Order: sequence, then structure tokens, then C-alpha cells
Amino acid sequence: MNNEVRVGVATVILREGYVLLGERIGSHGAHTWATPGGHLELGESIEECATRETLEETGLIVDSIKKLSFTNDIFEKESKHYVTLFVLAFCTNGEPQVIEPEKCNQWKWFKLDELPEPLFLPLNNLLQEPLILR
Repeated sequence: MNNEVRVGVATVILREGYVLLGERIGSHGAHTWATPGGHLELGESIEECATRETLEETGLIVDSIKKLSFTNDIFEKESKHYVTLFVLAFCTNGEPQVIEPEKCNQWKWFKLDELPEPLFLPLNNLLQEPLILR
């Protein structure tokens, strides 16, 4: 396993009882459903990372960003280890676009009680926490 632990930021975007998830392709977690997100860059705040990654991946502008939780995510098969910082954000207008087709096949809004499977490991780990998004 790589000795490096990376920091990821994941943005849980809510709109009228729905959450935005994308079908990952390419890197680790391929063919799982995940929130927008990516690596925290040097000198960047968590909120800046969430805003940047969401815009880069979906074209959406989020607001009212609040820290939500974190997960410790070990991808055994890929030999990767992440600490994922989750934030909650809202987006009141616009529809997500697939801006990085090499990373995401599609974006869809899902009811919180009807999430698709399989979920990306960090999101699955988040949902194991009491009272998170339930």
C-alpha cells in the first residue's frame, strides 16, 4: 500500500429532498455512485475545495457550505488511503453537466431514501454514521 494518506473533500449537495450523485468511471471506485469532490490542494480551505471541485465536475455553483463529517477510507484493491472531509451544500438552480467525462458517466438527483448502489466507499462509510443523511 502507498504510504501516503490523501485528503479528499466530498460535497453533499441537496435540493428539495434530493441529493446529487455521479457515476464514477476511471480511477478508484469506478462504477460506484459518489458526490462531487476531489483532492484538497495546498493552501486551500475545505469550502474552497468543495466549491472548486463541484464547479469543475458539474458546472454548478453551491452555497451555504457547512462542515458535515469525515471518514477514514482504505481502498484495499487500489492500495489507496484517504481521509474524506464531507461538507453539506445547497444548489437552488441549474442542472449538473458532465464536464469531466473521463471521470464521471452521469449526474443524477436521488431521493435520500432511494440511493443507488453501489455507493463510493467514502459515501458508504459516511452513511454508516448515526443520523447522517437519514
